[in-house]
Amino acid sequence: MLTLSDFPLWFLRAFAITMGLLWGSFLNVVIYRVPRGMSVVRPGSACPSCGAPIKPWDNVPVLAYLWLAGKTRCCKTRLSPRYPLIEAMIGLLMWAVLEVVILRLHPATPAWQALVVYVVDLLFALGLVGAAFIDLEHVYIPEFIPYGLSALGVLSFWTRPPLTIREVVVGAFVGFLIVWLPFDFLYRKLRGRTGMALGDATLVMTAGAWFGVEGAFFALMAGAVQGTLAAGLMWFVKGKLDDHEAVARERAELEEALAKLTPEERAEVEASGRDPILDEPEGGLGARIPFGPFLALAMLEYLLVGRDVMQAAFGVGE
Repeated sequence: MLTLSDFPLWFLRAFAITMGLLWGSFLNVVIYRVPRGMSVVRPGSACPSCGAPIKPWDNVPVLAYLWLAGKTRCCKTRLSPRYPLIEAMIGLLMWAVLEVVILRLHPATPAWQALVVYVVDLLFALGLVGAAFIDLEHVYIPEFIPYGLSALGVLSFWTRPPLTIREVVVGAFVGFLIVWLPFDFLYRKLRGRTGMALGDATLVMTAGAWFGVEGAFFALMAGAVQGTLAAGLMWFVKGKLDDHEAVARERAELEEALAKLTPEERAEVEASGRDPILDEPEGGLGARIPFGPFLALAMLEYLLVGRDVMQAAFGVGE
């Protein structure tokens, strides 16, 4: 039976990075199409401007963007740098997974088992980066991502020893509750609007399903710290905090729709309950900015260095 030690290091690194780049290219399709209700399978890749099919050689991760100078071959439309960024990001993440996770396995680990660990972590990275970029652009997280990742985390608990099935199930449950109960359920009762979106609660649930209760708290705390630092930097650079443009656009559309109603229709809408977004403060400390990317970043950090950080800081897991 082939073991991890049977493969040269150069081969493992080339495999890890190449697979990351290729799946990062597919992730770009997911990020673009899912929020628009499009299939991620059909039709094939096409120019976002003129709709012309993209040739396979113009779809090579990162390199195609460079040799086309960041423009489409068909109509010379400038492409978003997000495409090579995501491809490179997944490639580098999977290189890091190889170095930090796979190569820490015993050299006698069966090759199939090492491959399963790699694939599981690849799906984890793809899901988190996809959720982060969709949230950044649209301020929402597709439900299938955190729920799917949570299920995968529970089923694959054995790839992350010494975690047990009980620890990951409890972790998922606690992870969901520590966000949903105070920041959604109770906050809505007290303030009439949500403090954190349900998507954030399900992402912390994902952290618990992958890393147990410790991982859920790490994701929430590290995500909050990094989100606060980012908001502070935005405030320092711009002198203010603005709502995300997707939130501002949604609020404007709702206000425009209300303005077109007759007084009787408007009264009926008010009686049945206004959309909470209309009553939220605009900008400032009440600004709605995506929190999902910071939670996703914290979970990837935990995957790579979280246990070491927790051991060094608090002696957890020693």
